[in-house]
Amino acid sequence: MSPRGTLTVCAALCLLAARASAGDAQAPGAPDYDRALAVSQAALGRPIDDYALLDANRRRITLADYRGRPLVVSFVYTACSQACPLATQFLAKAVKEARAALGPDAFSVVTIGFNQPFDTPEAMGAFARQNGIRDPSWGFLGADAATMQGLTRAFGFTWYATPKGFDHIAQVSIVDAGGILTRQVYGDAFEPRMLIEPLKQLLSGQASGAGFAGVWDRVKLFCTVYDPGTGGYRVNYSLFIEIFAGATVLFGIAWFVLREQRRA
Repeated sequence: MSPRGTLTVCAALCLLAARASAGDAQAPGAPDYDRALAVSQAALGRPIDDYALLDANRRRITLADYRGRPLVVSFVYTACSQACPLATQFLAKAVKEARAALGPDAFSVVTIGFNQPFDTPEAMGAFARQNGIRDPSWGFLGADAATMQGLTRAFGFTWYATPKGFDHIAQVSIVDAGGILTRQVYGDAFEPRMLIEPLKQLLSGQASGAGFAGVWDRVKLFCTVYDPGTGGYRVNYSLFIEIFAGATVLFGIAWFVLREQRRA
């Protein structure tokens, strides 16, 4: 996708709200597509600080609460009538497919409202309901303007105030279990495996360093592969057969060697 294709124009439902918050925009002036993409890419590898936000019930949520498993992060503004809802609904489909492939509790998702003070926790909760998001591991969060400036800067997320609302980069960020920003996925719509493969790599890395607890889940994770024929993911049971066959051969060789040693 070209740099221009990575930005999306959100049409505002309330033009007054967009103009009133124009001073909060991270990048003033006309949209600079190349700069927005460069800022986004420069954020990769950056540790994300423990920012405090509020969920739809005004409970305090910190990003540290999501440590221990991968976190998927998106940014929206609730006055958007087209692009943000469409991007969120598409992300919901990709998240559903990722959960089916990797496990229902393998990762968390948060969507953050950047248009402060208008994207309140209540507005974020309404946005989730309007877009049919009922995933218990998906939080819709808001924060004060100062926190939002630091948070969007950390994620390399850029937006510009326009007469119709905001231009902003359409990005989904992936943070690893330790809080490091590892991947940016661009576009209102994208191949689900662009989200699933980075998550699978992170989970595989975690699983390889774990003990024997949940061994079946780890085996299933390693054997889950993308099927280009169906465009989805499936467990490759042939790997189980190959592992069993290999173990049987090794056991047979070991038994034969041990028997010959005893005879000698």
